[in-house]
Amino acid sequence: MQPVRAAYLADALTQPVLAEELRRLGVGVLDWHGLLALSPDPPRASAWALDVWTEPELVACHSIGLAATALRDRQRNWSLYPAAQHRRCALIAARLPTVKAAPLRFPAPMPTAPLGAWTLLALDRMLLSRRKTSPFVNGACRFVEDRTGPPSRAYLKLWEACTRLGAHPGPGDRCIDLGAAPGGWSWALAQLGAEVIAVDKADLAPEVAALPNVTLRRESAFGLQPEQEPETDWLFSDVIAYPERLLGLVSRWIAAGRTRRIVCSIKFQGATDHALADRFAAIAGAMLIHLAHNKHELTFMWRRPPPAPP
Repeated sequence: MQPVRAAYLADALTQPVLAEELRRLGVGVLDWHGLLALSPDPPRASAWALDVWTEPELVACHSIGLAATALRDRQRNWSLYPAAQHRRCALIAARLPTVKAAPLRFPAPMPTAPLGAWTLLALDRMLLSRRKTSPFVNGACRFVEDRTGPPSRAYLKLWEACTRLGAHPGPGDRCIDLGAAPGGWSWALAQLGAEVIAVDKADLAPEVAALPNVTLRRESAFGLQPEQEPETDWLFSDVIAYPERLLGLVSRWIAAGRTRRIVCSIKFQGATDHALADRFAAIAGAMLIHLAHNKHELTFMWRRPPPAPP
């Protein structure tokens, strides 16, 4: 087998989309190990991968003890991707220090301790990587969920986006939530103490509409004129819209200079428009990622760049 120089972890829903992206990037794939694409090429930035193993090593491990020793000799914290040899993987993992991967209580910072990843490709062959792009086990950002307050589980995308950003709205911040109904994102923002302008022609869930810091504007998300809006700290959107139309909306808000940050879901309908995703990613100050709580979506996150020095 050729040397593995990078590995890209997909989720089950978007594995074909990650495969398309890797082909567009010119990244070769030697094989798929479950949802892990093994590549002979150097690691590349990937929007659709949940995690990228950036320093993979192939290690011969003729016993459970040798495998565990190889991992412990390199560093303390390891996460297992169990695609095969499940019993043997469990026996090796039992000999490693425990990694605390408890669900986060939002708002909480991302883990900062170095975390590697490993898997068994065969009974006597292990792939490990001391470095990877996600601080979470298999790229899965999990939270202690609120199962009574929000009207839907969409709030988990907002929580994950803010966690990945390392920033979130707070008391006194003015937020606009475009296409807000039934109000999952508006609810999450209100819990942070922000002042929320929910924009939608449809009704919010009663429990969200009753929140004192949520105001509903019965308008179209695409009908707002950004240059006529007051300065906004955050602009959010989880609206279902064609990506091309959403790009136009985002571009208008950025050009108007009326918001400091943007977080929005790019929802692909049918085939994935990778070229259009590239146009979102090319915007100065943008970050484009596939969240663990996304479906056939990417999340666009933008921060207004600081002014150029005089």
